[in-house]
Amino acid sequence: MEIIIPIIILGALGLIFGIGLSIASKRLAVQIDPKLERIHGLLPGANCGACGGAGCFGFAESILKGELDINACRVAEDKTKEEIAQILGKRLDKKIKKIATLHCAGGNKVKDKFVYQGIPECTAANLVLGGQKECGFGCLGFGTCERVCPFGAIKMSGQGLPIVDSEKCKACNKCVVACPKKLFSLVPVNSTVYVACKSYDLGKDTKAVCPIGCIGCKLCEKACVFDAIHVNNNLAAIDYAKCTSCAKCVAVCPMKSIKTKK
Repeated sequence: MEIIIPIIILGALGLIFGIGLSIASKRLAVQIDPKLERIHGLLPGANCGACGGAGCFGFAESILKGELDINACRVAEDKTKEEIAQILGKRLDKKIKKIATLHCAGGNKVKDKFVYQGIPECTAANLVLGGQKECGFGCLGFGTCERVCPFGAIKMSGQGLPIVDSEKCKACNKCVVACPKKLFSLVPVNSTVYVACKSYDLGKDTKAVCPIGCIGCKLCEKACVFDAIHVNNNLAAIDYAKCTSCAKCVAVCPMKSIKTKK
């Protein structure tokens, strides 16, 4: 009997607390907007943060509040974005798809000016006299971009340069931010021409350290009938709003630093 009474008391207390918790869970429950759940369910779940939100759920909250645009998600397909727009009762403004493009073709063709023995990270190497390469603007080749890509779209090649897989690239911008030399940019996927150099040195200085660097000769600028390429600060740059990918600049470039995507 002495054992039974405490058991009954504990059982009664457990029942009372259980009922109390059940009532509290219903009254104090946070009501989630059904639209939020539907939007979150449609998002890819990459949680890459490229949109500026705190993961996919944070992004869903932000677009529901009108703080972020649907197109801020660079991973979701157009069909998914259309469905989200319908949930929100909005019209989707379609954006031109872009992919990360590397503006350097030096790699192993550029000699080292010293033996770097530090941490094999581009950011760390760049802190030591701007890196080990004779070209102060070129790729350092330690693959930081490959490691930060959440989609496995970048792989280092045997030439000491990263290669972007256009099928896997989601234009999340992480490689653009991570590269200490700022060698990546997001280029429209339908544009096939790009400048594979980022050196602002004088032509003779660039040519002395890299066999493929832009020397600022302006032959590309003169050849372009669409006014889509100009040389500023010794470096050619393409205006993709005007470029038709006619590749006339590629044909006249004496250094072959303007290329077409394969």
